[in-house]
Amino acid sequence: MATMPPQQSLNSAYVKVDPEDSRPSEEEETEDQSPSASLLPKCSAPLAVRYSPEDSYCFVYIIFFLMGIGSLLPWNFFVTAKHYWLYKLSNCTHHTCYEEQSSDLRNYFESYLTIASTVPSVLCMILNYILVNRLSPKVRILSSLFIILLVFVITTVLVKVDTSNYTVPFFAVTLVSVAIVTGASNVFCGSMFGISGHFPMRISQAIISGQAMGGTVSALVSIIDLAAAKDVTESALAYFLTAIIFILLCIVMYLLLPQLPYSRHYMLLPSLTTSAATTEEDEPVTTRSNVSVPPLWPILKKTWVLGLCVFYVFCISIAVFPGMSSGIVSVNEDTNSLWTTTYFVPITCFFLYNVGDFCGRLSTAWLQVPGPTSRVLPILVLCRTTLVPLFMFCNYQPRNHLQTVLFNDDVYPMVFNCLLGLSNGYLGSLPMIYGPKVVPRELTEATGVVMTFFLTLGLTVGSAFSVLIVRAI
Repeated sequence: MATMPPQQSLNSAYVKVDPEDSRPSEEEETEDQSPSASLLPKCSAPLAVRYSPEDSYCFVYIIFFLMGIGSLLPWNFFVTAKHYWLYKLSNCTHHTCYEEQSSDLRNYFESYLTIASTVPSVLCMILNYILVNRLSPKVRILSSLFIILLVFVITTVLVKVDTSNYTVPFFAVTLVSVAIVTGASNVFCGSMFGISGHFPMRISQAIISGQAMGGTVSALVSIIDLAAAKDVTESALAYFLTAIIFILLCIVMYLLLPQLPYSRHYMLLPSLTTSAATTEEDEPVTTRSNVSVPPLWPILKKTWVLGLCVFYVFCISIAVFPGMSSGIVSVNEDTNSLWTTTYFVPITCFFLYNVGDFCGRLSTAWLQVPGPTSRVLPILVLCRTTLVPLFMFCNYQPRNHLQTVLFNDDVYPMVFNCLLGLSNGYLGSLPMIYGPKVVPRELTEATGVVMTFFLTLGLTVGSAFSVLIVRAI
């Protein structure tokens, strides 16, 4: 019986991947100019690039989807537990806490929370970029997950601690916890985006969809806890325990990831392509071992427009959500119904925004228009500015300066939150997906960190505007 030729045997064991995976690196683009080019077979991409193992049962996609949930779930759990924070900040004795001070902490808590979560994140993203070639993704990802886990354990313990005599110290500890969690989450998120740049585009989309699902899960769990728990503390306890369980799940899933043939193939591919590009006449190409910090200019040259789009999308979103949008109350609040007093903000603000965000991110799996070089994308991003005055003229309370309420119906904040989430999900995801794909393959991990830095910078600037907008109303 005739034996199968080696090439045919290889093709039978592997399947072709998406066309985007055939993107050449800088070394491959100049390969034809090397003296040994004439001795190599002509093909559009190396064999290792054109063929890869199958993602059996979409298991790798599911893992990256879970990683996406885990990257934003901690921050969403802190933000969505508004009833718990208001209870803790209101529960103070007259000996240690003035009513005016307590009221100020309650009214501007979301704005303070946003600032505490975004400013340290910028510093952590800069640190993450510096450490891209110094520490492996495994070290950065696992260390950040364990830090998040530790903070949530402390937060869960504080649920059962009576802080009525220490309202301001509790407020300070909460802000520090948020700063640590979001800083670690951004290191985790940037590292995961960097890794996903080596994979087909659907893996990057899995992380982005997972991030939106993280917000949806946190909002849904919050509503369920409010309905099932007897009091606020029991609800918060179950809420934070859910976050701890999910963080542990993320740790287990990430440890499993390198064991799968599909992910192992793509995670080893960059070292294979860089080593194959070395010739006798040329200097060896730069790898993780001989370059401490990736070159920034080649990345910015390719991605600065996409980076600015990401920056502005999240700047507008965080300026509105949750600092201003969670302060919009029902126009029928005087009826004291369960809907207006308990469920209005969790559903109309957090749940609808996160569902819209999830739908927008998920739609990028089938629709990717406009493209990375289109001028329409920046125009659509700028159009989101109109959402800010729309929210300002809803029934936000308390109103100290801007007394006019133009949208005096509960349906308006519901529609506006859906639009805010949907546009954030779609227009924020496209540049994040495009970024690592428009640079050479050896810069994809660093580009993922850079794009996440633009996102974090947008959140930081937007959080500052959030405080100004709330105080202007």
